[in-house]
Amino acid sequence: MKNIPAVSTIMSVKIITLTKADNLEKAEHLFKKHKIRHIPVVEGHAIIGILSYTDLLRISFADAVDETEDEIESLVYDMFTIEQVMAKNVETVASDTNIKDVAKILAKREFHALPIVDDGHLVGIVTTTDLINYLLMQL
Repeated sequence: MKNIPAVSTIMSVKIITLTKADNLEKAEHLFKKHKIRHIPVVEGHAIIGILSYTDLLRISFADAVDETEDEIESLVYDMFTIEQVMAKNVETVASDTNIKDVAKILAKREFHALPIVDDGHLVGIVTTTDLINYLLMQL
């Protein structure tokens, strides 16, 4: 039987996080600055949700407007809180979960990132991109 590594071998451990007290403008700034598409929302070390860049795009009218794009985005972002926009009841896995099981979860679900939680603490995040890069290294 082939030994399949744990997700801890491919997960990102430098995690950018938000709290529900943060605002959506901060979230957009973090998405763009760090070139990421998923940000866990935490309360202390515990994950309470996850915000994706797609979640922001769904509530933004800015793509349809040219002249006052920044003003419109600010207005829309002020209408919602992170807690209202984030996905709640987030599925998580432990860092010792094998990569194949993580791939199965992501393949069956409609999300593209999976927080890694050990003993109630967020310790990493794995994305479909991490899995693709892992597979490419195997070829």
